[in-house]
Amino acid sequence: MDAAASPALVAPASGAPWGDVWGQDEAVGQLRAAASDPASMTHAWLITGPPGSGRSTLAYAFAAALIAEDGDEAAMRQVLAGTHPDLTALRTEGVIITIKDARAMVERSYFSPSLGRHRVIVMEDADRMTERTSNVLLKALEEPPERTVWVLCAPSDADLLPTIRSRVRTLRLHEPDIAAVARLISERTGVDWAIAEQSARHAQRHIGMAQRLATDAAARARRDDTLRGVLGVRSVGDAVEVAGRIVVAATDDAKALTSERDEAERSSLLRTIGVAEGAAVPPAVRAQLSALEDDQKRRATRSLRDGIDRVLTDLQSMFRDVVLLQFGRGVEPDDELINRELEPALRDLAAAWTTERTLVVLDQIAATRRNLEQNVAPTLALESMLVTVASGRIP
Repeated sequence: MDAAASPALVAPASGAPWGDVWGQDEAVGQLRAAASDPASMTHAWLITGPPGSGRSTLAYAFAAALIAEDGDEAAMRQVLAGTHPDLTALRTEGVIITIKDARAMVERSYFSPSLGRHRVIVMEDADRMTERTSNVLLKALEEPPERTVWVLCAPSDADLLPTIRSRVRTLRLHEPDIAAVARLISERTGVDWAIAEQSARHAQRHIGMAQRLATDAAARARRDDTLRGVLGVRSVGDAVEVAGRIVVAATDDAKALTSERDEAERSSLLRTIGVAEGAAVPPAVRAQLSALEDDQKRRATRSLRDGIDRVLTDLQSMFRDVVLLQFGRGVEPDDELINRELEPALRDLAAAWTTERTLVVLDQIAATRRNLEQNVAPTLALESMLVTVASGRIP
C-alpha cells in the first residue's frame, strides 16, 4: 500500500522533518545521526513507546530525513504529507494488520527508490500483526535491498515476535512527565492550566488524548460519568446496566469520529467515477462502493474497540489509585493519584476492600483488554469484568 494512496496514513505536515517531534531529544539525535552517517545506519528499526509518545511522528520525520536529498525541503514536505513515491506506509484501521496488506508492503520494499536516497517502509501499529502476518515480513527484514529501510512502531518490543525483534534495531521513547504534557497542551490550545494539568493526568501523559480532553468538555464529562458509574456497581444488574452505557457511549463516540470521514470518502468515490450526488449508483460500480463500505465498517469496529480500551485504561488508573491508597501512598509527586477528583470515593473503597480484591479487579480489567483484542463481544466482556467489580470474584 503506497502512502500516497492510503487514507490511513497519519503524519504531520511540517516542512522541517524534526519540528513536530516533541520531548524526544535523545531519540531524535540517534535518528539524525543514522540518517546522515551510513556507519550509524541499519536497515530495520523498531520505535517503541506508550501511546501518545510520538512514535509515528518520529517515524515519519526519520523517513523524511532518509528520503530527502541534501535536505531537500520540498521532498521532506512530501514525505510528511504522505505523498512521496519513495514512502510506503500502513496504519491499519482494522483490528489487525492483514496478511494481504503485509504482502503489499513487502512487495513495495523491493522497489528501488524513484526520487530519493532511500525507499522507506513505515508500519504503524506493528503490534497488531498476527504470527502468520509477522512471518510474511521476516525475509524482507532479514535481507532487504540495500537502499530500503523499514521502520516499525509499537508500544513495546514485547508486542512483537522474537524473530521480528532479532531483525530490527530498537529505539525506546520515554514518557514525558505530567507537567511537561500540561505545558504543551496549554500552549497548543490556550486552555487554562488547571484543565491542561487535569487532562494530562487523566490521559496518563498521552499527548493526543490529553489534547482531546482539554478541548472537549463532553469527553471530560463522559470519562467522569463512566468512572463514577463503575464505582457505583454493586450487583449483577448494575454491571449489566453500566456495561451497556459504556458500549453506547463508546459507539456514539466512534460514530462521531468516523461518520464525517465516511461520507466524505463516499462522495469522493462517486465524484471520481462520475456519479452525480443523489443519482442511482450504476451496477458496474457497486462493487467499488461495497468495498469502501466494508473498509469503513472495519474502521468503525476498530474505533469502537479502541474507545472501549481507553475506558478500560481509565478504569485501570482508578483501581491503581485505590491500591496506592491501600498501601498508604498517593500523596507524593512520584505516586500521586491520577484521579484526584474522585479521592473521597476512592478512599472509601480502599477502606472497604482488601488489597487482594482490588488486585483481582485489576487482573480482570487486564484480561478484558486481552479478550477484546481477540474479538470477544464488547458488551459481554464488560459485563463479566464489572461482575468482578461487584463481587470481587472472577465469574
